[in-house]
Amino acid sequence: MKLRKVSAAAATALVLALTATACGGDGGDSNGSGSGGGDKIKIGIKYDQPGLGLKEPDGSFSGFDVDVATYVAKELGYKPDQIEWVETKSADRENALSRGDVKMIAATYSITDERKQKVDFAGPYLLAHQDLLVKKDSDIKEGTDLNGKKLCSVTGSTSAQNVKDEIAPKAQLQQLGGYSECIAGLQSDQLDALTTDDAILAGFAAQKQYKGQFKLTGLKLSNENYGIGVKKGDTETVNKINDALKKMVSDGSWEKAVKENFGPANYKNEPAPKIGQIVQ
Repeated sequence: MKLRKVSAAAATALVLALTATACGGDGGDSNGSGSGGGDKIKIGIKYDQPGLGLKEPDGSFSGFDVDVATYVAKELGYKPDQIEWVETKSADRENALSRGDVKMIAATYSITDERKQKVDFAGPYLLAHQDLLVKKDSDIKEGTDLNGKKLCSVTGSTSAQNVKDEIAPKAQLQQLGGYSECIAGLQSDQLDALTTDDAILAGFAAQKQYKGQFKLTGLKLSNENYGIGVKKGDTETVNKINDALKKMVSDGSWEKAVKENFGPANYKNEPAPKIGQIVQ
């Protein structure tokens, strides 16, 4: 009987251990719990935007969004090797958060009233503006100079159409598959201007292969408040991210990241926005 009691106790201990492993698996929560430790955290970014979110040929990641997200993750308790970068297309950002595919998204994600119905935002961490990218010797200085000119943007974007509707009704719109195609068109003089957010344009212009070839006109055609998106209702994470962003600004890391990623394009960035303050 004594042997049976020992075996039963051992069996009970084994069951409890297995149950704890199965139910308490915080260490395997790849979306992150905000506590760091042995966990990993999944963060959504763009893979194809130089200066903001770019997957390099060697598999590493670079850009301002990447630097901001890395800093925030550090403040949440995660080391760089605990971050899993997930490509997040613009059209799938809200779904990626609601499904729990990622813990947060830093991907030129403008804060809008419509989007706030579906996700919560921390930030903003950058105030961008719709602008024009032209060749260095271009005579385009104002929006009205685009009348009769070929204006490029990517398929599905409303940027070029907004310019045509509101500023230059005689502009010739050209929609291509990606910004790189528009850049190539500018280089070969088949296009006259490219329009989207100035931060995105500066990221492309800052690339070594384009150094000195292009300039931003600085027209500030709109205000784009970039925020970090999280799942709707996750107020705790929003507050933690906001605290991290405030620290990033105060210790100089924000300004350093701006200069490193956009400096070669002579990007005249706005000062760091006040957290929670949206510029209309």
